[in-house]
Amino acid sequence: MPVPEAAVFERLRAFASVDGSRSTKTIAETFTGRPLGEVPVGTVDDVDAAFTRARAVQTQWAQRSPKERAAVLERFRELVISERDYLMDVIQAETGKARWAAQEEIMGMMFAARYFSRVAPKLLAPRSVPGAFPVLNRARVRTQPKGVVGVIAPWNYPMVLAIGDAIPALAAGNAVVVKPDSQTPYSSLACVELLLRAGMPRDLLQVVPGPGTVVGTAIVDRCDYLMFTGSSATGSALAQQCGKRLIGFSAELGGKNPMIVTRGANLDKVAKAAVRACFSNAGQLCISIERIYVEEAVAAEFTEKFVAAVGAAKLGAAYDFSTDIGSLISPAQLETVTKHVADATSKGAEILAGGNARPDLGPLFFEPTVLSKVTDEMECGRNETFGPLVSIYPVADVEEAIARANDTEYGLNASVWAAGPAEGEAIAARLRTGTVCVDEGYAPAWGTTGAPMGGMGISGVGRRHGPDGLLKFTEPQTVVVTRGLNLDAPLGIPQSKWQALLMTLARSLRYLPGR
Repeated sequence: MPVPEAAVFERLRAFASVDGSRSTKTIAETFTGRPLGEVPVGTVDDVDAAFTRARAVQTQWAQRSPKERAAVLERFRELVISERDYLMDVIQAETGKARWAAQEEIMGMMFAARYFSRVAPKLLAPRSVPGAFPVLNRARVRTQPKGVVGVIAPWNYPMVLAIGDAIPALAAGNAVVVKPDSQTPYSSLACVELLLRAGMPRDLLQVVPGPGTVVGTAIVDRCDYLMFTGSSATGSALAQQCGKRLIGFSAELGGKNPMIVTRGANLDKVAKAAVRACFSNAGQLCISIERIYVEEAVAAEFTEKFVAAVGAAKLGAAYDFSTDIGSLISPAQLETVTKHVADATSKGAEILAGGNARPDLGPLFFEPTVLSKVTDEMECGRNETFGPLVSIYPVADVEEAIARANDTEYGLNASVWAAGPAEGEAIAARLRTGTVCVDEGYAPAWGTTGAPMGGMGISGVGRRHGPDGLLKFTEPQTVVVTRGLNLDAPLGIPQSKWQALLMTLARSLRYLPGR
């Protein structure tokens, strides 16, 4: 299956919300380095114009019922399904990931569109609550959209972490302005085209390609809420900017995710699944595994099986399902992985599998690499590599495994493999991570869109997915109607007696705080 034709990328370019006179940036096919096309580079003026247009259309969109908005998202989901091969081609061309990893993005958008289109009408419906004085007061809680949501998206999952996060914001009645990573704009633009086909009003979701220092900063300065996915360092800086403006902020950030393997686990099953858990998108996934803690009683056997499974994984470039692991995305990522391996081995770590760049396969390929004898003094010991590198640590028992898994600033995802689900869940309950997969690596937790997904520690703020993933894009509004008497003393009743009556009534209400 070949890379999409140049005409496809030229067509997608037209969906960028950037003045046509701007300078352009060449986007390269990651597998080969050959040009895919040119995209205009946005400026602060382009961001200003995008927000002006977005605010104009957002008020009309918010007036539509949640059911009407959900219908657009459901039609988008059907288009994603019918156009999935084309969308996976675009993802692979920009990122270099294996096709099954590209399909994860397609499924992620399908799950998000299905979940939020179905739950939004109910979650956004006004609800009644007891008034302060039930006879006198009728209280309703409504939701109002934030306004225009900014989404700053990463390059590693450029479709689902841009448009997938825009979906609940749109369902809640907001407009959205997206800044895709400069390396991967076409994935977002392809979805804008499909959303317009699904009936989304033009200008409701706008994509402004450009550098983070220009376009990203301008979005933070103008949006009513910010959703960010990226590094913990950048997330911290953006949180400070949002704090100065007193706007809401949600972020999924870095991870140094652990896997625990106990002596009762099915090691053949674990070894095979761990290849996916560690090396999806060549390890460029914030929820993939970088640390494996194995009970000493089975450490040697597991290591042998895992190393064999890693060696059997097919590394290569293909627009089909014939490969297991794809390319890194950039020279910077290749340099990071190379340095982490070199640093570790120079300080005593041993390479059990991989360890080499593979320029024979493409400019940015690196073998899936397994290390042992890694210590905290090594760069990859406590820092996120974000590449095809994982370390194995034998531990005395489960207690040590849990303690070492939790010994990190991060807290995004974890994987547990034990003798059975009961033991696995018991271990999971003691881990300080936002999600835990028992008997899998990361995909089931990510795909469970009805449950919140996010990080603890420096791995994130807020949650995507679940009810919170929708309601964070809204402002709750309480409307209380007073009927009959208000709180002024009726004519002829002394103030002291009236206040005593109110206190007696207040004390009798069981739902008041403290009762």
